[in-house]
Amino acid sequence: MRVDQDLCTGDGLCVQYAPEVFEFDVDGLAYVKGDDGELLVAPGATVEIPAHLRLEVIDAAQECPGECIHIQRTHDGEPLSEEERAALR
Repeated sequence: MRVDQDLCTGDGLCVQYAPEVFEFDVDGLAYVKGDDGELLVAPGATVEIPAHLRLEVIDAAQECPGECIHIQRTHDGEPLSEEERAALR
């Protein structure tokens, strides 16, 4: 999963849904956090979604007004389809 900062509106829904995964940086845009809780500010930084937070992250991606949260399959990096997202619920 990654956040595309070029599309981020800074609305903050992701941080509200899953503060363990998303955080704002000083530029007002959302970024993902690494396993150690550190903000990953490199362009295209990806993280695996913790199993216990998958619903929150999926909800954040669906509600994001900038559509900047991209959830991908681990094995091939392809985006999850709507059917795959529904199956995770």
